Amino acid sequence: MRPLRILFMGTPDFAVPTLQALLDGPDTIVGAVCQPDRKKGRGKKLQPPPIKVLAQEKGLPVLQPTSIRTDAFLDEIKALQLDLIVVAAYGKILPGKLLNLPPLGTINVHGSLLPKYRGAAPIQWALINGEQETGVTIMQMDVGMDTGDILLPAKLPITDDDTTGTLFEKIAMLGGKALLEAIGLLKEDKLPPIKQDESLATEAPMLTKEQGHIDWNRPARELHCLIRGLDPWPSAYGFLGDRRFRFFKPQVVHRDGGKMHCLSGRFNRKGKSV
Repeated sequence: MRPLRILFMGTPDFAVPTLQALLDGPDTIVGAVCQPDRKKGRGKKLQPPPIKVLAQEKGLPVLQPTSIRTDAFLDEIKALQLDLIVVAAYGKILPGKLLNLPPLGTINVHGSLLPKYRGAAPIQWALINGEQETGVTIMQMDVGMDTGDILLPAKLPITDDDTTGTLFEKIAMLGGKALLEAIGLLKEDKLPPIKQDESLATEAPMLTKEQGHIDWNRPARELHCLIRGLDPWPSAYGFLGDRRFRFFKPQVVHRDGGKMHCLSGRFNRKGKSV
């Protein structure tokens, strides 16, 4: 079977292992689409997104459209004569005309076990809600928010030491492996789509800094999950007088016959370790 012509769409660090897996695979990656460079740091200098850096290192053409809904962009993609589009954390909702452009459509690497945790922050909410496992779902994209058919799920256990930071790395690597498996099955017509069970669907909206404010009246186990889910961003915090402290690496301390009474961990004041 001839190699597929694939266009990759992604932007942040999470998407890097997926693109690398595609580059290491048997198919032809014709280019990468990512969001425009952004100003970062105190100097507000333009910084390229991680996908652009990797793509340029590998000699891939890079597209950074300010809008993916223009006729000009669609014509540019049509000219690539694609078989498939692969998306991992691109950061914008794709229009139907783009999703349905290749014969095999568009598939996405989503960081949860769908239909649970649809949305922008699935890894964070899985931790905050105390889930024991998570994973990735390779899914056929449609115009909804992570509502497309499931193609291939891959599970991953969550440990008590996991944070959003550690899970991002694990799930990103798992996503690349699962994607290659899914594409191989897709070529052999052995990847039947499975409709999502809407009754099991949950949402994973973007987090805000305010959600990190710790309510010390909540059970220790809940705070343990909250602090880990908000590490490294936006981070959990509390106050001692007028001093603001950020909390990391929590542990639930068991006392009085195994009952959970308190939380221990590390904290920062104004971004400095203490």
